Amino acid sequence: MFDVVTGGAGFIGSHLVDALVEQGDEVLVIDSLVAGKKETIAGHLGSGQARLVQCDLLADGWQEALGSADRVYHLAADPDVRQSAMTPDPTFRNNIVATYRVLEAMRVGRVPELVFTSTSTVYGNAAVIPTPENYAPLEPVSVYGASKLACEALISAYSHSFAMKSWQFRFANIIGSRSGHGVITDFVRKLRADPKELEILGDGKQTKSYLEVHECIRAMQFAIAHTKEPVNIFNIGSEDWIDVTTIADIVTEEMQLKDVQYRFTGGALGWVGDVPKMQLSIDRLKALGWKPQKGSRESVRLAVQAAVQGQ
Repeated sequence: MFDVVTGGAGFIGSHLVDALVEQGDEVLVIDSLVAGKKETIAGHLGSGQARLVQCDLLADGWQEALGSADRVYHLAADPDVRQSAMTPDPTFRNNIVATYRVLEAMRVGRVPELVFTSTSTVYGNAAVIPTPENYAPLEPVSVYGASKLACEALISAYSHSFAMKSWQFRFANIIGSRSGHGVITDFVRKLRADPKELEILGDGKQTKSYLEVHECIRAMQFAIAHTKEPVNIFNIGSEDWIDVTTIADIVTEEMQLKDVQYRFTGGALGWVGDVPKMQLSIDRLKALGWKPQKGSRESVRLAVQAAVQGQ
């Protein structure tokens, strides 16, 4: 099996590359290394089990490499929900335009299968929680969520128009080692700068589902192995949730800090485009026979430990 992984030197991408190499696949990583880090896949590059094409998907020079691929895992994206509300253009280009270019390269090269990492933010402020894949209407409240929904629509159209198979995974908050952004990274950074006070965006009551990255990769592989429809859409997350203040408690505990004062910025939203409550229904995946082995609290603690240790 020859796999191409865009964004394969990033957080989730590098863990996916680990799993693909472990199962014996030949792997080509396409990554600009703007956000990704070469050291996350250096062992595989050194052993020859993976190759790297350092290139931006908005540039040219990578398309021909897709021609002999059996499957493309398209993970490269601008993942910053908060920043997309301030400067939306990078999100538009790095998510929508880049995905279109990947699809076009696949069409020309006749690559038969695509795996795409989408997001729970396509649902917006869902009225049904846990939110199932068939929830409607899809009304994103962030430019990031809108960009991912636009990508899903393009992928669906290409799948039906050009005889491709696709898997689109709507993630809850995926966390763990190698992560470079998100609430846990933010808290650890702030507390290292000032171990006596922690700023918490919003009222700290935002409640969301979190899943450790290795669980996420296993869910993706399971779904791919058990479905072969032209378009396959799955939520991936845990079956519970945790609030932001509890995450702050876990971070301070793991950093062995005492008497930290929390300073809340106030309001139900942490930032423009934030969703105060989120949990995904994973009944569709469970019907295939998969369920997570870790909940939100355990996932958060493992991710905090990794962040504190600099992993």
